[in-house]
Amino acid sequence: MQPNQPNHHLHSTMSLQLGHKLSLEEIIEGSKQGNRKSQELLYKQYASKMLVVCARYAKDNFEAEDMLQVGFVKIFEKIKDYKGEGSFEGWVRRIMVNTSIEFYRKNARMFPVVDLDHAPESPVQENQLARLNMNDLLTLIRNLSPGYRLIFNMYAIEGFSHKEIAQELGISEGTSKSQLARARAILQENIKKMEGNHHEALR
Repeated sequence: MQPNQPNHHLHSTMSLQLGHKLSLEEIIEGSKQGNRKSQELLYKQYASKMLVVCARYAKDNFEAEDMLQVGFVKIFEKIKDYKGEGSFEGWVRRIMVNTSIEFYRKNARMFPVVDLDHAPESPVQENQLARLNMNDLLTLIRNLSPGYRLIFNMYAIEGFSHKEIAQELGISEGTSKSQLARARAILQENIKKMEGNHHEALR
């Protein structure tokens, strides 16, 4: 036996012990075939990230969990339609966002989006949001009323245009713009309060 020759038996044994780590493409393909193990791996890979997405739209953690579960049911129902074009995580995220919007639609009579006669121009600066940690940002967004929260998320975070928001929610572009302006004004006010409280706590 040559000294530099690899021990193929040892290599094979190690592979069996460690198991084959599936690639994302293999996990997606398995999920398309309805393989439960593949679906579990897909869930584990994206659940935490998508829960953060749902949490921004939800009124509390329980609703966020509901959104997540409904969203994953839709993902496994629609995954055969995914053709490998573009980011798979982006595809998953769009389904979660659409699921969150549908949750709002079901409660639209309780929380209607209405036009505002006067929407103050008090935009939140990007660096103000960037200074906040994830928990503080989530708290501020959740404290918005459902309509404000929905439109702020769709426009400022997901990148929907006012035209797209109007089409999704069955409202006018003007209503979308006025709701966004009001949401930003409320966030601006609450950021100042939060920063003031932090400053007082440090004194």
